Amino acid sequence: MKLPMIYSYIKKDLDKIEDAMTDIIRAEHPVLEDASVQLLRAGGKRIRPVFVLLSGKFGTYELPRIQTVAVTLELIHMASLVHDDVIDDAELRRGKPTVKAKWDNKVAMYAGDYIFARSLEYLSRLKEPRAHQILSQTIVELCIGEVEQIRDKYRIEQHVKDYLRRIRRKTAILIAASSRIGAIASGAPLAYERALYRYGYYVGMSYQIIDDVLDFTSSEADLGKPAGGDLLQGNMTLPALLACEDAAFKERLMEAFRNPEQLNQEKLQPFIQHIKSSDAIERSLAVSDRYLQKAYQELDKLPPTRDRNTLKQIARHIGKRSS
Repeated sequence: MKLPMIYSYIKKDLDKIEDAMTDIIRAEHPVLEDASVQLLRAGGKRIRPVFVLLSGKFGTYELPRIQTVAVTLELIHMASLVHDDVIDDAELRRGKPTVKAKWDNKVAMYAGDYIFARSLEYLSRLKEPRAHQILSQTIVELCIGEVEQIRDKYRIEQHVKDYLRRIRRKTAILIAASSRIGAIASGAPLAYERALYRYGYYVGMSYQIIDDVLDFTSSEADLGKPAGGDLLQGNMTLPALLACEDAAFKERLMEAFRNPEQLNQEKLQPFIQHIKSSDAIERSLAVSDRYLQKAYQELDKLPPTRDRNTLKQIARHIGKRSS
């Protein structure tokens, strides 16, 4: 079953969120609007709005309040993608040219800032101080995660804990915030809010680990960008770190990383093949699964509703996805 089928019963609400995002990113300046619309049209799984909507079901579900949160969280995510593409010098995003590829780095950075600013302006409709405080803390952590990724580029001498801390900030915490603030917006009981936050965190960790595995195991057609892109950018993800337990492989990779400007897809193929043929992929998937098991345990703290079952199916799908 494809992911959208799992939560098809909230499609009408998701469509309204999509329409709201289109309206919000309209800009007086044509370049800003074109750049923002291009990113929006590139699509995506919209998994953060889904978590907001489903978490809102555990309280008093009022779409206007829930929509405010869902739109805000997705726009923040989109803004971070624009900035990521500048940092990584990425030409493709979901199989389509990135904003920086179509215009330039300056336009991309300002487009990301514009989307980010619009998201915060939109959230001002929600008169819930705690939601604003949590989101502010989340954005701080997100920025730290981005800076840490830049700092750690081409740095092979790092621990798995460094990687886990980095993806917590870059990915998991925003998904966790989506679940938590969705619950807050609906006035869900505090116990449910906390369980949903931890569920979102564990699912977010699993989601990013699977992403990092797929970067080695999927095709460019499935990824919408060149396979092995993380390694090409010097990002040491979990499969690469585990493969570096092989001293000979680690030494070869360190040598390749000494001249990053000379790296290309062809030169990286032997490293990618080694990682794929080692046990690094299987071990990474096992770590992902441990996070999923923790997510299931958090769901057990929620009432047995259709929405809880949907959250469980989403987690299961994330653990098995191939693209």
